[in-house]
Amino acid sequence: QVQLVESGGGLVQPGGSLRLSCVISGGTLSAYDVGWYRQTPGSGREFVAHINWSGGSTTYYSDSAKGRFTISKDNAKNTVYLHMKSLKPEDTAIYYCHADSTLGSPSYWGQGTKVPVSS
Repeated sequence: QVQLVESGGGLVQPGGSLRLSCVISGGTLSAYDVGWYRQTPGSGREFVAHINWSGGSTTYYSDSAKGRFTISKDNAKNTVYLHMKSLKPEDTAIYYCHADSTLGSPSYWGQGTKVPVSS
């Protein structure tokens, strides 16, 4: 089945930037949006951003991500990126890659990558 593997997480200072990557393998995604959620201790997973995988490049951002984060993709590399800038302590979370079916097919989650934003 499809697997998603995140990378790029790590400690970053407030105001800094980071780029996360998600590599897709093990199958073909049709009619999926691929993007990112994040989770803090004691909370559910919060939507961050997504991009259409195979039908175009339409993007959508949460209010917290809008203007600071940019999602992009490279289909030839089977990779989705999240460029984060002007990071704030409240951005601290585990960031998960997610492939979400638009037609009711199974969705997929990565294992997550930690992004602590702290001085």
